[in-house]
Parts: sequence; structure tokens; C-alpha cells
Amino acid sequence: MVLKTISLPFGNSVLNINLPEENLLGVYSPADLAPVADISMEVERALANPMESLPLGKLVEGKKNVVLVADDNTRPTPTDKIIPVILRELNTAGIKDEQIKIVIALGTHRFMTEEEIIEKFGKEIVDRLEIINHDCWNTEELVDLGKTENGTPISLNKLVYEADFKLGIGSIVPHHIPGFSGGAKIVQPGISGEITTGSTHLLSVREKRSYLGREDNPVRRELNHIARKIGMDVIFNTVLDRNGKVIQAFFGDLEVAFKKGVEVSKAVYTAKVPQEVEIVLAGSHPCDLEFWQAHKTLYAADRIVKENGIIIVVTPCPEGVAMTHQEMVDYAGLHFAEIKDMYEKGMIKDSVAAALALAWAQVRQREQVYIVSEGISPEDAEKLGFTPFDTVEQAVESALTVMGKQAKIAVLTHAPDTLPVIA
Repeated sequence: MVLKTISLPFGNSVLNINLPEENLLGVYSPADLAPVADISMEVERALANPMESLPLGKLVEGKKNVVLVADDNTRPTPTDKIIPVILRELNTAGIKDEQIKIVIALGTHRFMTEEEIIEKFGKEIVDRLEIINHDCWNTEELVDLGKTENGTPISLNKLVYEADFKLGIGSIVPHHIPGFSGGAKIVQPGISGEITTGSTHLLSVREKRSYLGREDNPVRRELNHIARKIGMDVIFNTVLDRNGKVIQAFFGDLEVAFKKGVEVSKAVYTAKVPQEVEIVLAGSHPCDLEFWQAHKTLYAADRIVKENGIIIVVTPCPEGVAMTHQEMVDYAGLHFAEIKDMYEKGMIKDSVAAALALAWAQVRQREQVYIVSEGISPEDAEKLGFTPFDTVEQAVESALTVMGKQAKIAVLTHAPDTLPVIA
């Protein structure tokens, strides 16, 4: 047997894995497009060319309270390079630092620590501006804006809602719930209450497969409506390469700038795979912190694995399954119908966790899921309905035993940020 060594990003390190060459269909990653030479200049270029919007300086004329809503440390958006340039624009327009706040769009993630905030936003910004962790659970910090036409309750961050001007800052990558991240996703789930996030996440599992890579879908339309409701009409988004370097920046109308960004995102993250395979080996980088992020490997792999095939998830997950949804370990491994029934009977209170558990169950109904993880115990892996292995090689050997010696393996090195398509 001839073995081929492939390198798989794994947290802050790299795993070198030996795979049988005759079984390996290919290794698939986001495209290596040339990043910009200077991030600050690219931010300036984007701000100088607003899409279907007035320039930033004109937008903030006469405003008293400005809020920048930025993604958290589970996303690689270089906010420490972006926000200083935006601040210069705001200051030039007469907005002083004390009139500006940053709200971290945590969704239902845990609070960022002081050290993480400094690393994400930079010491200069931390010293200049008040930075606030969004709290989706604290109803006193939320405002109730009724419901959408679909019945989604609109519960949003009160501080952001009451600001005279708000700007969303994030990045655009393929995402299993709204098709792509970025755009209005900075509002929902970014700065929404748990009840709102649960509703849109449950909307995403009404179909049997995820919306990954589908630019227009019911969830994205719902997100756009909610963002407009709060007055988040403009965004600053980037498209990054797999190493977190900026390919291009986009500033302007919530939907117009987002759509332009999606075009570039597709060019970066689409990976053409010649055929479906029996086995997909999926690395979770850069979503490595906990399985609440690493689960995104499942939906990319699901697009190219054959029915009843095997997905092997490789992820460090130093913070385990889900820091803010730990109870879901007890039910996430159940059948889809059981989870749905438990939620509808009120036995599961956390609607966001219920929605993700349902999404995982949908994948498990079609494929087996193996997992190699330092941070998720074998007991927890089995509770999730996954088969744990100590090494990738052991998982691959088992998968080949089950699927046959002629089974083909496709490797997704950055599965959460990859949009695989059958060529």
C-alpha cells in the first residue's frame, strides 16, 4: 500500500496524516486568491466607494450616538485593522470617540475575555472606545419589536437599537443557516435575543439539507427584514482567504454590498469535487474552539458524501461541545423526530440548541459521523451520536473496513469555510 501524507490544520498546529493513495480522490481547500497588500488602504478604498449608499461621513452627519457592531473571536475578521480606519472617517465627520461604542455580536456565544478583546480589536481601540459583550439572555438589555410576517419574535440589543447610527462589521463565508455569513447576520443572531435566534435557526431545519451556499433563502430574507427593522442599513464586510488575509472589502447598503461580497466569497470558497465519495475527511479549521462552531464541518461534507457514507470530523475543540449550551449533550444524539417532539412538548427550553441538534440529526440520518477530537470525550461524542477515535488513521481504517477497500476519500482541509460542489 502506497501512503500519501496530507497536512490538516488543527488549532494552532498541523496534523500530518498518512492516507492510502489509491483511495484518495483529492484534497480540497478554498482558493488561494491574492490578498490585498495593505488592509488599511483597502478599507479606505471600500469606504470611498459606497454601494447604493451615501458616504460614511454623510451618513453620520448630526448623529449623537454611533454603534459599531463587530463579530467575535470565532471569526477571523481583522477588526483591529478595520476599525481604526473607520474611526478616522467618523472623527473627520465630527463624531468624537466618546460618542462611539462597539458591541460584540456574540449571538449565543460566551462573553469574550478582556485578553481576547484586546487580541481581537487591538490595544488602541480598547483604550479609545467602550466595548460591550452582547448578552442574548438578559431581557433587560433587549428590546421587543414585535414579530416578522413569519412569526419570528424580534428581540434585539437595546443599546444598538437606540443608537442614531449603527454599522455592522463582519466577513462573508459560506454558512449552513443563511447560506453565507456576513450582511444582516451581524444583527441576527449577532445582537439578538435567544428567542429570535432560536426561531431563525428552527426555520433553517425545515428542509432536509442545509442552506449552505444558497444566497437567497427564507432565513436570509428573514435576517434582512430584522436588520432593517433595527435600522442596520449599511455594512462593512470583508472576504478573507483561508489564512484570514483580506481579499476584498465592501461597504454600503445592507443587501447590495453583501451580494457583491458573496460573488467574491464564492470565488474563494467554492471547491470543485469530481464525484461523490464514500468517505469525507473534514477538518474544522478555523472553527476549532468548540463543537458549536466545529459542527459546520458536517454540512460541507454532507454535500459530497454518498448516502450512507461516512464523515470523519477532525477538530481540537478545547472548550468541548458548547460552552453556553452544555445541556444539549444529553439529547443531541437522539433521532430528529425525538428531538423535535421534546422541543414541541417544552422538554427542551433552549430553542437555539434544539435547532442545531436537529441539524446534526439530519446529517446522521444520511451518513455515519466519526470524530477525532482532543477536547470532546469519547462519552460525549457517543452521546452526540458520533463514533470517537483517538487518531485520524484509526478512523480512516475503520471507515475503509465499513465502506470497502475501493472506497474513495475526499479531504476538506477547511470544511467550515468551504463550499464543495460536484463538478
